Amino acid sequence: MLKPRAGNRRRTSTRLHRKRAAAGRLHSRRTTVRPGVPARAGQPDYSGGPAVSVVIPVVNERRTIERVIRQAFRVHRNTEVIVVANGTTDGTRQLAESLGARVITYPEALGHDVGRSIGAKEAKGKIVLFTDGDIVIPAKDLMPLIKAVENGVDIALNSYMGPTGKRNVHGVVLAKHAMNIALSRPDLKGASMTTIPHALSRRALETIGFEELAVPPKAQAVGICRGLDVRAVHYIDVGRPNPIRRRRQKTGSDPLEQLIIGDHLEAMDWYIRSTNERGNLPDLMRVREIVR
Repeated sequence: MLKPRAGNRRRTSTRLHRKRAAAGRLHSRRTTVRPGVPARAGQPDYSGGPAVSVVIPVVNERRTIERVIRQAFRVHRNTEVIVVANGTTDGTRQLAESLGARVITYPEALGHDVGRSIGAKEAKGKIVLFTDGDIVIPAKDLMPLIKAVENGVDIALNSYMGPTGKRNVHGVVLAKHAMNIALSRPDLKGASMTTIPHALSRRALETIGFEELAVPPKAQAVGICRGLDVRAVHYIDVGRPNPIRRRRQKTGSDPLEQLIIGDHLEAMDWYIRSTNERGNLPDLMRVREIVR
């Protein structure tokens, strides 16, 4: 069920290859970081290092970025905001700088996942919170993720799992549930690092590796397999305000569905290679010797 349709296999494979190649290439490239101007009087001094880094990848999101950044600065009294402006031409970068964000600029569009991995590598905070520039989430809904990591959680996930009470469930929703079951974490249901917002501890970043964040389901699988404390801690409905979902409702198609399903297949491939052909699940009553 999670397998991409035949007509899309080559395209999905190409996109995944480009995503991994971009992550490796761009991490090795020197980035341009513009520190910006404080957004308001009394903004914390980062000379001793921020407690929280909020990473926001953006592509032409001038309409919402100001509200997103202002909410991000409110999650903790000692917060830095890092905007990864990739392929942006509408003035989003300049606006982010004027609001006090550190801006990392790339002329080409990298995608949100690669942008997050780049921002995470630049982050100085003990906790790194990931959100997007086109969905305004109030600080009061971001803070529980920060609090969870402060209290010992390594990966604090949004417990939003997408619509499930319907006959034809979206392929991405199925992929999230199936992967968590395969990883022996059915308690997570559809909670996923594919979904924003989510927060990671510094320990989680170092255990998983920055480049793995370019494929969020794989990063989640790596974290679970390496013993990190992964929990769904707070529900935030990001489906309703999601602009991609609104476009899908109008056109009847989701341009990212096959790419995200492909990410989950890559995560499962990594997991099987790291464990065994059954992903460490027991055979129960099956007697394999009978069919050999």
